[in-house]
Amino acid sequence: MDNIRNFCIIAHIDHGKSTLADRLLEKTNTLSEHELQDQVLDNMELERERGITIKSHAIQMEYLFEGRKYFLNLIDTPGHVDFSYEVSRSIAACEGALLIIDASQGIQAQTISNLYLALENDLEIIPVLNKMDLEAAQPEEVKDQIEDLVGCAREDIIEASGKTGMGIERILKDIIEKVPPHEGDKMAPLEALIFDSVYNSYRGIHAYFKILNGVIRKGDYVKFVATGKKYHADEIGILKLKLEPREELGTGDVGYIISGIKTSKEVKVGDTITHVENPCAEAIAGFKDVKPMVFAGIYPVDADDFEELRNSMEKLQLNDASLSYEPESSAALGFGFRCGFLGLLHMEIIQERLDREFNMNVITTVPNVSYKVYTQKAEVLEIHNPSGLPAPNYINRIEEPYITAQIISKSEFIGPIMNLCIDKRGVLKNQVYLTSDRVEVTFEMPLAEIVFDFYDKLKSISKGYASFDYYQSSYQTASLVRLDILLNHEMVDALSTLIHKDNAYGFGRRICKKLKDLIQRQQFDIAIQAAIGAKIIARETVKALRKDVTAKCYGGDITRKRKLLEKQKKGKKRMRQVGNVEVPQQAFLAVLKLD
Repeated sequence: MDNIRNFCIIAHIDHGKSTLADRLLEKTNTLSEHELQDQVLDNMELERERGITIKSHAIQMEYLFEGRKYFLNLIDTPGHVDFSYEVSRSIAACEGALLIIDASQGIQAQTISNLYLALENDLEIIPVLNKMDLEAAQPEEVKDQIEDLVGCAREDIIEASGKTGMGIERILKDIIEKVPPHEGDKMAPLEALIFDSVYNSYRGIHAYFKILNGVIRKGDYVKFVATGKKYHADEIGILKLKLEPREELGTGDVGYIISGIKTSKEVKVGDTITHVENPCAEAIAGFKDVKPMVFAGIYPVDADDFEELRNSMEKLQLNDASLSYEPESSAALGFGFRCGFLGLLHMEIIQERLDREFNMNVITTVPNVSYKVYTQKAEVLEIHNPSGLPAPNYINRIEEPYITAQIISKSEFIGPIMNLCIDKRGVLKNQVYLTSDRVEVTFEMPLAEIVFDFYDKLKSISKGYASFDYYQSSYQTASLVRLDILLNHEMVDALSTLIHKDNAYGFGRRICKKLKDLIQRQQFDIAIQAAIGAKIIARETVKALRKDVTAKCYGGDITRKRKLLEKQKKGKKRMRQVGNVEVPQQAFLAVLKLD
C-alpha cells in the first residue's frame, strides 16, 4: 500500500492535460514505441478532433524511484462544466492532484471550480505551469496568480511543457514525495468506490473502482449498494492501456470488475461495492443520481427510421449513462424521443455521435430546462416540454431553475459582459479583481437564458478570453408564458417555447418574420401567428401564388372577368381547407439561431 499513489489532473479545457499525460506515460515506459500517439487517453475520434476529454480514463504507471518501485494510478477527469459530477467522483478516488495551468492564459473559471472540489476532498495539490515553451508564456505573472489561489511557495510551482517533456521528472518525483499513500484497513469489510464505467459489447459493463478498505478476490460475491444488485466478480484486474487481470486487489488499488452486467442503469458512478457475506456498515458518502439539466426532443428526419433511432439511443446510453430519454410523439414531427442532457456541450456531443457512429439524420427541437409548476390544487408538476403545461387558469405559479455563474475575463471586457448577463435577467452577486487586469464576476441567472446562445455571445464579446463556469443553485418563481406558433390556425408543437413574459412579444415577432422567409409559398395564403393562450401577439402572411385567370379575357363585359375571379376564389377557399403546410427542417434550426 505504501508504494501506491493515486492522483488526478485538473485543468481548464485546452490547458494541455492530455498532452502532459502522454509525457508521463512515455517517461514511465507504460507504452511501447508503436503504441505512442498524441492524446493516448482520448480514444474517441470526437475527443481528438475537438481537443477535449469527454470520457474520463484511468491508467496505471510503474516508476522506479531511488531503488523502489512505485505504482502511480492516473485517474483522468473530463474538463468540461457539464461533467462536474464525474469529476467529483474521480477526485474522491484520489489522494493528490496535479493542478495544470497554461503559462500563456493563466487561471480560468473551470480550474477554480475543480480546484475547490479537490480541496474539499483534502487532496495534496501540486501546481504545474504548463506550455513553458510558448513565446506567449508569462511565467512570473501566472505564478503570482497561482500563489494567490493555492497559497503555495513559489519554488513549489513546477515549470513544465507537455510538448517538449520539460519538468516531467520533477512532476513524478513530487507525486511520489508529496502525495500521501492511501490510508485504509486491509482487514475491514470491502468498501470500493465506482468512479467510472465503460461498455464492452462482448463482456458487458466494466466498472472502474478504487478500494478504500478491504480486499476483493476473483469470484467473490459482491453487492452494489445504491442499486442493491448482486454479482459474481468474474474478472478483476488493474488498468493499463489494456486491462490486466489479477487474482486479488487490496486497499488503495485502482482496478476494474467484470461481472456480465448488460444494462448501464445497474452501474452508477459514485456507488459502493461491498461483499454480500460481510458488507460494510455504510455506503461511501457523496453518491447522487445525475439529474439532467437541459431537455430537447430528438426526431428522425425520415419517420421510418424511428426503430433505428431507438436502437442507436440504446447503444449510446450504454456508453454514456448520463443520457436519459423517453419516447414522445409530436403532431409536426411524428415519433421521437425526449432526451435529458447534463448541459449544452453534452447535447452537442450526443447529436454529433448519433450522426457519426450511427449515421442517424435527426431533427433536434428547441432545448429547454425543467420547470416546477404549482397548480391551484396544490399539486407540483415537473414540466420538461412546453406542450405539457396545463392551461393558465389551472396554474398557481411556475418556478424555474437558477444558476450561479462565474465568469473570469480581462477587465477591458467587463462592461459588455455585465450588459450581456443583465439582458439575460442576471443579478450581479460579486466582483473580484484577481490581478490588475483579470476580474471574476459572479451572477445569479435563470438556466433557461443560457441554454440558447449565451456561451457563443460571451466568447465573441470577450474576443475568446472569458471563461465560464456554472452550477445550479435554486428554483425561483418566474412569470413565464407559453408561446405557441400557429400555421393556418393550427399549432406546431415542436416550435412552442416557454418564455419570460417581457421577452415574449419581441421573440414572437422575430420567429414569425423568420418563418415567413423559410416557408415556401403555396397556392393559398398562409397565416403565421405567434400566440399566448388565445391572444395573438404577432402575425405574418405568406402570400399565395396566383395565376392570372383573366389573361384570356380581352374586351367584353366585366361580368366575364368577375365570374372567373369568383371561381378562382372558391377554389382557393377549398384549397385552404385541405392544403397542409410543409415546415422545412431549417425552420426548427432557425429558431435556435434567431439573432
